Amino acid sequence: MIAFLFPGQGSQRVGMGRALAALPECRAVFDEADDVLGLPLSRLCFEGPDEDLRLTENTQPAILTVSIAAARLLAARGIRPDYVAGHSLGEYSAHVTAGTFSFADAVRIVRRRGRYMQEAVPPGEGAMAAILGADAAAVARACEEAADAGPVSAANLNAPGQIVIAGARDAVAKAAERARALGAKRVVLLPVSAPFHCALMRPAQARLEPELRALTAVDPGIPVVANIDAEPKTSAAAAIDALVAQVSAPVRWDDVVRRLASAGVRAYVEVGPGTVLSGLVRKIDREARVTNLEAPDQLAAVEALAAAARGALS
Repeated sequence: MIAFLFPGQGSQRVGMGRALAALPECRAVFDEADDVLGLPLSRLCFEGPDEDLRLTENTQPAILTVSIAAARLLAARGIRPDYVAGHSLGEYSAHVTAGTFSFADAVRIVRRRGRYMQEAVPPGEGAMAAILGADAAAVARACEEAADAGPVSAANLNAPGQIVIAGARDAVAKAAERARALGAKRVVLLPVSAPFHCALMRPAQARLEPELRALTAVDPGIPVVANIDAEPKTSAAAAIDALVAQVSAPVRWDDVVRRLASAGVRAYVEVGPGTVLSGLVRKIDREARVTNLEAPDQLAAVEALAAAARGALS
């Protein structure tokens, strides 16, 4: 079986999607995003400037648009997944691909999601840090021991030995110091605009929830393995519940990939900009076959992987 994985914030770069836009089925996605948002999002993807692309309310719809353009190319070539999943923002791309809601609705709501997340915490008051070489129990203990400095918790459980924490700036700094004392090999402060997937995002979740629940949504046509609990969502209600909770809850990416592997997935295509998720999958499941698609010249590798995955089932 094969799964499509969709990247989240941090995978953006100026120039992404330009090669895809040369193909009519992909160009239509960029045109639709520009029309729906009433702004030249495609030009921002292709030409920047980088400082504008990195604004959260622009980054999120931009990555979604490039990811769906790439997914449309795969669909046009008859390459379809058995499961889909996405990292944080990428879960919206997964749901568009699964047919849960329309691309137009998704691009509108992720722009607002980005704005609400940015506005939830004043600039400079939050932080995120990657804790490398420590297990989840040690990271949880470090966060508990730093709680007197403010809220801090695991935000992304990405892979064995790779956990990101988020929260109040001073609390993140103290938790990072405690993690080093508890044996973490390395701590990297991340250049982010807000502390995502932690309790400080609850105001953003409260603003986004009624808008998510107002979406026209149907049962996904492909199971979507959710960040919140690493379980496949096969109903519209469960899908929306997971997206609501996801705003302030940790992304359990390690568990997502393990759940896919337990369902029989052996091949993965990272659909959209970058290769962050491809690297994480290789750390989690060393037997997995992984490739990515963000430009047409990568299509042959995806077709070969898909053919091999299908052949293994026949």
